Amino acid sequence: MVWFWNHRPVTPTTAADAFMAQALDLAREALADGDVPVGAIVVDGSGNVIGTGRNTRERDADPTGHAEMVALRQAAAACGEWRLEDCTIYVTLEPCTMCAAAISFARIRRLYFGALDEKGGAVVSGVRFFAAPTCHHVPEVYSGLGETRSAELLRGFFRERRG
Repeated sequence: MVWFWNHRPVTPTTAADAFMAQALDLAREALADGDVPVGAIVVDGSGNVIGTGRNTRERDADPTGHAEMVALRQAAAACGEWRLEDCTIYVTLEPCTMCAAAISFARIRRLYFGALDEKGGAVVSGVRFFAAPTCHHVPEVYSGLGETRSAELLRGFFRERRG
């Protein structure tokens, strides 16, 4: 587990585990479509799932088709506004810079993610977007929830790709 100024240790709960399990199911759907297996779930303050997403870059030929972006768009549409202030996002992989920015812009309260992305991640790896002085909103960040299962899916995908 990696630490930085806004990072907190994960204290798994039944609800958090269940939401990450749903995100992992979405990651498996992305894998079945030939895309990088990443899934995301947005949950409102009452514990209702209001957005789901999986990587769709290959399927939709869309560079913004990241699981987080898809889930955030769906959640905003469900709420009828872009501010998702009392919401939590669960994602199987550490968000990239684009997704970290979208999470900040949406005013997400909490971010839980599974596997670290040392190459493309931007939360505790790479640019550490939320630590930048230009970042206007910083969510609570928790890593390591479902980390082993998330990392296994990703390793299998890239191992098969490299043949």
